[in-house]
Amino acid sequence: MGSLLTIAEVAERTGLTAHTLRYYERAGLIAPVARAAGGQRRYAASDMEWIGFLLRLRETRMPIGQMQLFARLRSEGNTTAPERRDMLEQHLAQVLAAIAAAQQAAQTLQAKIAHYRNLEASLRHTPPLPSKGRTHVP
Repeated sequence: MGSLLTIAEVAERTGLTAHTLRYYERAGLIAPVARAAGGQRRYAASDMEWIGFLLRLRETRMPIGQMQLFARLRSEGNTTAPERRDMLEQHLAQVLAAIAAAQQAAQTLQAKIAHYRNLEASLRHTPPLPSKGRTHVP
């Protein structure tokens, strides 16, 4: 991808809206994007890589405030690498804890589903009990 992309092209490739891309720029998540002569945004390959990383952070449910801090630290250069690594390590620990909790919840759901399947199977093989006060006619 050697050419610059318009905001519409970036929106199509990322699944973000043009509004969201402009918001990300205003919020400091994306550095100011290069502009064409008419003022239209033009995104470079490096912008696309960074947006891709932001999308991964968003998928992990990193709060926007943390994403903004990470973006600010990134803009300050390599001297902030230790802080950024620390942020990512802390966030990874949270992501892994959430995954473990989700796996436990899935196991609980699987056990409950198995319980109901067994109950349904036993009900299919057991004749219904007669109601009180009524005569049971086979």
